[in-house]
Amino acid sequence: MGITIRPATREDSSHIFALVQALAEYEGLTVTGSQEALATHLFGDRPFAYALMAEWEGKMAGFALYFYNYSTFLTKPGIYLEDLFVLPAYRRRGIATALLQELKRIAIAQNCGRLEWSVLEWNQSAIAFYESMGAQVLPDWRICRIVL
Repeated sequence: MGITIRPATREDSSHIFALVQALAEYEGLTVTGSQEALATHLFGDRPFAYALMAEWEGKMAGFALYFYNYSTFLTKPGIYLEDLFVLPAYRRRGIATALLQELKRIAIAQNCGRLEWSVLEWNQSAIAFYESMGAQVLPDWRICRIVL
């Protein structure tokens, strides 16, 4: 049976939120939002983001959450991968690779110019994995944020 990658549905909301919480714990961060808000933003009348679910032999194993952005220089849409997470018990089975490949397939089908994401500087295993998938870690760019 192995890996199944599929678009998330409203029924996945509790699983997605639990995976977000597990990701936050892994990164030493805190989730301040709610499952209800996440469900509204993913599955409401005007979705702000989308998610892919990864299952291993029918069990929830991970997810990727993404949204569309736009490049004025390419004059094309792009995809920004906000979260990619696989539960520790399911790592090293090709699940993260399958999620990224599906996201790349979606980006190509939508005629996107690029697929981008951020990675924490201390997460060397993730950086090595992303580079093995052909990603470039951009040395000259830094994330800017205004918390509202």
